[in-house]
Amino acid sequence: MTSLQSDLTTTFTLGGDLPVNRLGYGAMHLTGPGFWGPAADPDEAVKVLRYAVDHGVNFIDTADSYGPGFNEQIIRQALHPYPEDLVISTKGGMLRSGPDDWVRGKGEPYIVALGRPEYLRQQVELSLRNLGVERIELYQLHRIDPTVPLADQLGELLRLKEQGKIHHIGLSGQPEVTVEQLEQVGQIADIVAVENLYNVADQSGDEALLYAENAGLAFIPWFPLGHGDLTGPASPLTELAKQFGATPAQLALAWLMHRSPNILLIPGTSSLAHLKANLAAADLDLDDDALAAISETATRATTWRPSVT
Repeated sequence: MTSLQSDLTTTFTLGGDLPVNRLGYGAMHLTGPGFWGPAADPDEAVKVLRYAVDHGVNFIDTADSYGPGFNEQIIRQALHPYPEDLVISTKGGMLRSGPDDWVRGKGEPYIVALGRPEYLRQQVELSLRNLGVERIELYQLHRIDPTVPLADQLGELLRLKEQGKIHHIGLSGQPEVTVEQLEQVGQIADIVAVENLYNVADQSGDEALLYAENAGLAFIPWFPLGHGDLTGPASPLTELAKQFGATPAQLALAWLMHRSPNILLIPGTSSLAHLKANLAAADLDLDDDALAAISETATRATTWRPSVT
């Protein structure tokens, strides 16, 4: 068994100059019902964020659409002035109209990408104000807008980078940024990260992960626990987890930590108890046989592919 601290200090360097611990935190759940409005329990949200940072987490993922805006604001309330080594990644370029508007009808995605340059600039300015910073260390295009030339979307982010309002640029996919898109983006701008759907039960993003490894990009799996499918008594990992004295969630997170050195994990929770359990996943020392068993067990299950992050 390895210690939590030794694993948390296993880092990935974003863009060659931002070393971050690979076990980070996704803040999306620190919003109201339906991921809309302020956190249901602001005091608990503040405790969760402060505990995470106090225990080695220095990479936090959020977006302007979480709340909208309230998620960035609770991060500022809890952590500002920020520790020198804390990297906050936020996103812009996706519209929402109300609670639970991630899906429409029978699971049909209802994601409205908006990549007009003037909108992206507006959202960067709002995120700067909400977070209380002069520069966003990692700003991700939340969705590629198919109605706006890619060069215009990335071009505006590059202008904002030149103006010192963005440090590094990344991409987020729904459900994933494809290798073809990554190649197209690479002809326009240097990016340092890609955020895609990926977990032990849904490894369909392996090609993008391999691309990230070869290109030196961070690969950030969203819904690393399958939106809850890989946790709790109904998880396909429940029986296997008992053999390791762990929870299904801890097995799923530990598997991702071992899967690639380019993976940055952002498990999210609004519960302090769940946060502590997630951080303890770094204590699991898994050999190749254990990793293979986890993968085989999880991929037997039929996994819902969620529609948003």
